[in-house]
Amino acid sequence: MTTDDLLAADTKMGAVTLLVSDLDAMTRWYRDAVLLDVISAAGSTVTLGRGSTSLVLLEHAPDLTHAAQLSAGLFHTAILFPTRASLAASVYAIATATPGSFTGSADHLVSEAFYFDDPEGNGVELYFDRARSGWDWSDGQIQMATLPLDPNAYLRANLRANLDAGASAGADTGAGIPANTAPAARTTVGHVHLRVGDVATAREFYVDRLGFEATVQFGDHALFVSAGGYHHHMAMNTWNSRGAGPRTRALGLGVVNIVVPDADGLGALCVRLGRFGHEVNNDGQTLSFDDPWRNLIRVTSAT
Repeated sequence: MTTDDLLAADTKMGAVTLLVSDLDAMTRWYRDAVLLDVISAAGSTVTLGRGSTSLVLLEHAPDLTHAAQLSAGLFHTAILFPTRASLAASVYAIATATPGSFTGSADHLVSEAFYFDDPEGNGVELYFDRARSGWDWSDGQIQMATLPLDPNAYLRANLRANLDAGASAGADTGAGIPANTAPAARTTVGHVHLRVGDVATAREFYVDRLGFEATVQFGDHALFVSAGGYHHHMAMNTWNSRGAGPRTRALGLGVVNIVVPDADGLGALCVRLGRFGHEVNNDGQTLSFDDPWRNLIRVTSAT
């Protein structure tokens, strides 16, 4: 693979679309627990994010049912926070509003992460990146691990002082969080992690065809890929989906959105996928196509 076959270094992830059964309940959870703003609500779609940045799109799909166990689909949507304090604010809010949704936490060396399930079982990761200067690479692979991270200690270290300051000032967001600890507007979708049937096929599609670079692979059960040397913009695992075939339409993941920096990058990707005979819908502004498990991918340009 040459550099011409790679996605641009400043490629980013866009908002993740979820197909949901209970639009009101899901909206409340992402708004009141995760502390996202409702950017728009029109008909059967609610868009949530921070500032003008969309992070999660909820589409009401009451006729759909949950996918069968062991199916391919979404493992989690990972929301990246710009500061530890802003991450801690959302972790505190979820722990207060829906403590049963917490599924774990980890120090990944490159990041500090907390994991939850939303009310319809979609995985959600909330995380903060350590400085890139501290990331270690060896033989072309980034060094990542899953080490213990005490959520209570994390909150005490990163939220307590702000909580005390906010309380003394009498400021409150209405969700039990002092206003000066609310997540900052620079919150983004940092990465999207999928459940797939096998890693070899995922690598062939996401690396060889789509143009991400592999950053780390754990045997035949997990692959992490990125653009521009990030630890990962996407990941795929077989932990609960080994051997899964193409998806049928179901609640859960609707669309994975990827944003390339310009129209030239969009055109180059369309040509590259065409060389592989991959079916792509191109309306001049957006490329839409399925991955091998019928996860819908949409790619747009930032300009």
